[in-house]
Amino acid sequence: MKQKKSVEDYLKTIYMLSQRKAVHGSDIAEELGLSTATVSNVIHGKTKKISAETVRRVQGLLEEKQYMPGIADILLAQNNSRIIGVVVNDHEKYESHVLEDYFIASSLNHLSREIEKAGYFMMVKVTKNCGEIVRYASMWNMDGLVIIGFCEQDYKNLRDNMRIPFVVYDGYFKEPARVCNLIIDNYDGGYQIGTYFRKLGHQKTLCISDNHICVDWERYCGFRDAVSEQTERAEVTQNSCRNETATAYSSCRDETSIAYSSCRDEAAIAYRSGSADFLEIPMNKKERLTFYQKHLETLRGYTAIFAASDYYAIELMQFLQQNNVRIPQEISIAGFDDVPYCEMVCPTLTTVRQDGAERAKLAVSSLKRMREGKNEEMLLKLPVTLVIRQSTAKSTNFTPIFCDGLRD
Repeated sequence: MKQKKSVEDYLKTIYMLSQRKAVHGSDIAEELGLSTATVSNVIHGKTKKISAETVRRVQGLLEEKQYMPGIADILLAQNNSRIIGVVVNDHEKYESHVLEDYFIASSLNHLSREIEKAGYFMMVKVTKNCGEIVRYASMWNMDGLVIIGFCEQDYKNLRDNMRIPFVVYDGYFKEPARVCNLIIDNYDGGYQIGTYFRKLGHQKTLCISDNHICVDWERYCGFRDAVSEQTERAEVTQNSCRNETATAYSSCRDETSIAYSSCRDEAAIAYRSGSADFLEIPMNKKERLTFYQKHLETLRGYTAIFAASDYYAIELMQFLQQNNVRIPQEISIAGFDDVPYCEMVCPTLTTVRQDGAERAKLAVSSLKRMREGKNEEMLLKLPVTLVIRQSTAKSTNFTPIFCDGLRD
């Protein structure tokens, strides 16, 4: 009978422990107003440079909270954790499915390969709050971070408040920033699509995106300049594009507060420039499909449509096909990114390829150099390539248009 009671007590103790909220070193540090490193040093007996009073306070709270060391606290005691964190902005447009986005999924795949190849482990964090990044990186004592999808001010705040090195993926900055920013030539990608559409004889074209700021606007500017027969492609042209963006860009956090009325209003076309129109589409998928249906006849009025991402290109192509629009016989469709799905849809999608593997490789190598104390505050712009597939064809009203570099 005594043994039975002992077993019951044991099981009860296990249950109580399982229900108890885990206490981390970072929690102790926050409550006492100390750094996580100080708490970690006390936990692991490294107290030579810590006052006796601080040691007493930390040990007292550890005992009171019934602290048990976890993996994060063990990592804090090491010089390096061999962990690289990847933080992705859970923007509202992803509707809580950010890791299912074509570009994000492809980027994570390339990063995981390069991080493993370099002898590190990868941890992924999805958040809307940039303020969580510092705590997340410190808690796991990360060797570096790759940050995707946040805004200029967020990156500046991280640069000023975090010692852990980080790399920005495709960040947009109005002015040169003291961060390592790995971008692609968005303007040139749009220009290549526009040039190709001109070669095919398309004279009434459209670009769609869920915003007209940052990288998507640069893609449209390149597209517009090519379609509108602006052959001058000097740096001043791209600077002009950035200036056009500046007024709308005031804060990426509020992407819907844009000067244009946008497609959510009755006037479908938000911006016109010669034969290259711009259409801002809703971020919410259900609203977007409703919008497509409402403006189906407007969409039918174009012979070629360039979507600022493959996701939107594929979605629009499938919508048009469901409404008996032949692709590419009636409307040519092109995207941007060259995600794997481009070769899985029918017809296969013409798009602009960015080298995800090379960008991931540069991200990891830059972080390693920063860990070694080297200054990696720079802008690295990677080239892009047009990939022609089945979703584009000559305009049915084709009239040969010749310009430099386009003659057959």
